[in-house]
Amino acid sequence: MKKNPSLIKFSDTDSTTIPHYYDYAVGIDKVKELFIEKLGFDLKLYEAEEGLEEIDDTIEQILSRNDTDIEILASVYDAVGTSAITYNDTDKYMIKPSLTNNIFYFPNYEVAIVKMPLYQSHMEYVRDFIFARNDEALLSFLNFIIEKQREFMLDGINVLTDTEDGLERSREEITYQIKREDILLEEDVKTDIYRSIDEFFLKGGAFFKTYNIPYKRGILLYGSPGNGKTTLVKSIAGSVAAPVVYWQITEYTSSYSIKEVFSTVTKMAPMILMIEDIDSMPEEARSVFLNTLDGATSKEGIFLIGTTNYPEKIDPALINRAGRFDRAYEIKQPDETLRNEYLHKKGLTQFLDVATLAQLAKQTKGLSIAQLNELYMSIALQWHYEKQVDVDKIVKDLQENQRRTMRQDWETEEYAGRLGF
Repeated sequence: MKKNPSLIKFSDTDSTTIPHYYDYAVGIDKVKELFIEKLGFDLKLYEAEEGLEEIDDTIEQILSRNDTDIEILASVYDAVGTSAITYNDTDKYMIKPSLTNNIFYFPNYEVAIVKMPLYQSHMEYVRDFIFARNDEALLSFLNFIIEKQREFMLDGINVLTDTEDGLERSREEITYQIKREDILLEEDVKTDIYRSIDEFFLKGGAFFKTYNIPYKRGILLYGSPGNGKTTLVKSIAGSVAAPVVYWQITEYTSSYSIKEVFSTVTKMAPMILMIEDIDSMPEEARSVFLNTLDGATSKEGIFLIGTTNYPEKIDPALINRAGRFDRAYEIKQPDETLRNEYLHKKGLTQFLDVATLAQLAKQTKGLSIAQLNELYMSIALQWHYEKQVDVDKIVKDLQENQRRTMRQDWETEEYAGRLGF
């Protein structure tokens, strides 16, 4: 492509002839001088029409792994920090290169990324600049970033949270693999869900091609809290070789964040997008969300899993309309058989005999999986200190607590009908 001349050249200006809003050109000019000095050639400056958040996240991962794909050529300003203090649950405090003010260079692609701090109109902000040897080099680099991001995403569950300052990205490691056989569900529901998951990610979706089925799927999991919806999703996440993104909807979810989320996940397809408590989607964003689901390509290669504790808040059109959620599965409270199985797996036989345990499974009718877990905790604590267990009292206390909680919900929750997806 023929290079067009620039009407305004920085070398021909000074502070008396150019408005202050072009002051960042001082930094750009110095960066380009560095390229010629260190690389022996100049790099072309590109304008990013969309944010570089995905590139930022990938660069952070590359830096944390001491990858040789990246170099730091220099910093822009000497009075702005070049290292950042971070904290995580594993390593406590860490020092790492700051994404801001450093000039990152990818020698294999002849591409440089700079997040430059700017001070204009009495305000401080950061602007992203991307440089490349040519268009071909930049396109190869962007494809590399997508491949790297997908590779990093396989390491855990990737969390996208809508905040007041935009979409926040983080990653949660799967420290404990939940086995499929440990998921307590009705057998037909469990089989149906896992079959659809396996066929979606098996051999590049060959099943969908064989039977001429659109390569996208959405399921909605609903039921009262504490019965394993989140546990089921974690089990799925740890058992498929595909990126898993957990999108946390908040009061800050907007049309912009919806677009950003689907832009991210579409690039990572085939993948799983998990949306917990989907009924909490702000009303002003719902039409945009539905239009996105209805888009021809927005869900291609995406296995969408939504959960809700309040299915009565969701309009049936969300479930019944093709292309949104194809199936809805009720995650019920465990029946006596499942309760008995769960209590055995928890190891209650170390405190109770088999007959008492069987009776306990009958007594705990109406308790959720989470409450059964608390039951185990309470029995273990009492046994640890007293070497005996008052099972009847513990069960009675848990059931009374559940009744009080439900009464409080009925008294304070004001349903104005369906909120209307």
